[in-house]
Amino acid sequence: MSDITFNNTRFDPDLVEFHGIAQQMAKSVGYTADMAVEKQLAQLLRLRVAHMNPCSYCLILHTKAAHDQGIHPAKVAHLQSWQESTLFSATEQAALGYCEALTAYDLAGFAPLHDAMTQHFSEAEIAEVAAIVINMNLWTRLKLAQGATPMLEG
Repeated sequence: MSDITFNNTRFDPDLVEFHGIAQQMAKSVGYTADMAVEKQLAQLLRLRVAHMNPCSYCLILHTKAAHDQGIHPAKVAHLQSWQESTLFSATEQAALGYCEALTAYDLAGFAPLHDAMTQHFSEAEIAEVAAIVINMNLWTRLKLAQGATPMLEG
């Protein structure tokens, strides 16, 4: 990935304090953070948010991170169709459904999806999943707003 750089086509995010606050959040629940939630699941959630909020920066970064964490390439390739797959465990499916409902905020569907999470996760782990998804939504929107555009070098 060293052959890809990103050009901010709209604004420099470092012009406001918010970017630094977002970076602090990423240290807590971003892709390099140590958490109770299994690393591969957390990475699938990040990548799914990047799909839903089509952020080029996040898609490139989190696809590479998914591969680096050893997630099977077929799972990465068809994460968008996880509901039609047998590659995702019941735990992953519960978390992905919750992730999608929180990202798109499905008012009617959110409560049952939260309840389904309680079959697979502790209350603290559910809070961590929510934090992962919320943090990714923040980053996708920040990168979209600043116009982080990928460029191939050479």
